[in-house]
Amino acid sequence: MIDVQNLSKRYGGFTAVDNISFHVERGRIVGFLGPNGAGKTTTMRVLTCFLPPSRGSVSIAGHDVLEEPLAVKRAVGYLPETPPLYTDMSVEGYLRFVSEIKGVPARKVAGRVEYALKRCALLDVRGKLIAKLSKGYRQRVGLAQALLHDPQLLILDEPTSGLDPKQILETRDLIRELSGDHTIILSTHILPEVEQVCQEVIIINKGRLVATDSVANLRNRLQGADAIAIEIFTEGAAIDPQSAEQLLAAIPGVARVHSNGLREGRIHLELEAGPGRRIRSAAVNAILSRGWQLYEMKSITYSLEEVFLEVTGASAEESPSSAGDAAEEEAQ
Repeated sequence: MIDVQNLSKRYGGFTAVDNISFHVERGRIVGFLGPNGAGKTTTMRVLTCFLPPSRGSVSIAGHDVLEEPLAVKRAVGYLPETPPLYTDMSVEGYLRFVSEIKGVPARKVAGRVEYALKRCALLDVRGKLIAKLSKGYRQRVGLAQALLHDPQLLILDEPTSGLDPKQILETRDLIRELSGDHTIILSTHILPEVEQVCQEVIIINKGRLVATDSVANLRNRLQGADAIAIEIFTEGAAIDPQSAEQLLAAIPGVARVHSNGLREGRIHLELEAGPGRRIRSAAVNAILSRGWQLYEMKSITYSLEEVFLEVTGASAEESPSSAGDAAEEEAQ
């Protein structure tokens, strides 16, 4: 559906996107992530034919963005972070107007507008002026306009921005439903949203591709070793966090033990094995051999946020917000 090969985009001496390549299969939901200034906005503008590439090729649904831009635009529905709305029009009037701009056949306009209104839960405000809508409703009108011409690819930049919790859940459900009919690129700074909705993730940093895979595979690649969290009961046992830590550190294959102290009558520890080593059985045997009671043992898995911070080298304060790649905007 999407084929990007050696894409670069330069603004004078500044390189916003640097030789990235990726492929997205039809019907997939893909999260597109990166810190501010990473090149996300520029890449999306190239995909939507808003900007030409400086180098490389981009194909959408078999159409090259340079050679067949009109065909690409017919194949793409785009929701930018700030929806392109005419606030002096009614919701339905605006959607009819956009349908004509997008070349929807006259006989299909009414049906497509009705479909978009229903899909985006806008039936109750169809006659209202957009100027009088809340930010959340305006966001939904923006999503509706992206759906009007039944595009093969939807590119959504912060689609849940400004929505209340109930609307966010409804929008996430809608995105999942739409994946049956559309390929979806979702750019958002809400990483749990990507984990819940997306099947794959593309992460870019400083204009370069740093990761592209499923969320599960990215976690596994980052972890690389067996890691477990253990809780041990202390009631009726001569045990303290230090002695438990020393016992588990002596197990063959254990590379690191970290004690999180004593809470609610239980000692909390984290163990990490060396590459390729498995330590679960040995840890259980060591604990039981001392007559201690094992309360819980579970795998430690990385969150998408931890994966993101690791592969981009970002600090915990930095988020993958696509609120407007500042360096790109300055370069333009």
